Amino acid sequence: MKRKHKRLVFVSIALVLLAGAAGLMLMAYEENIVFFRSPTDIVEKAPVEGRRLRLGGLVEEGSLKKDGTTVTFKVTDLSNTVPVTYTGILPDLFREGQGVVTEGRFQGGVFVASEVLAKHDENYMPPEVAEALKKSGKWKGGNGANSK
Repeated sequence: MKRKHKRLVFVSIALVLLAGAAGLMLMAYEENIVFFRSPTDIVEKAPVEGRRLRLGGLVEEGSLKKDGTTVTFKVTDLSNTVPVTYTGILPDLFREGQGVVTEGRFQGGVFVASEVLAKHDENYMPPEVAEALKKSGKWKGGNGANSK
């Protein structure tokens, strides 16, 4: 084999290995991407079971039930609601009627949250939640930022 051919084979193998490594990296990133969805988005198009995502909206009044460290509640965007279950300690500012963002997976039609985030003062709502509520047409609040 000529020297030129050896170089071409070496470069070809290197490119194939580089493409394989890039493909593996992209697959790993895809597994870690977390999409934000509102209850209406979830009702309109059910997410893939077991896929991580964020669910945001308001904690529905009268839906909060505690059983030890397991908590069940419903998240609403004032048009649709999604049942949520969470095992762990809730943030101090978590309560009914307040904005919340939960991260977790759907299992059997119930959103199983691994993390619950609540607003940090009375004037703040996560921008994603505010936008989802505005899209529902039933909320006329601020722009999802501190409005002091």
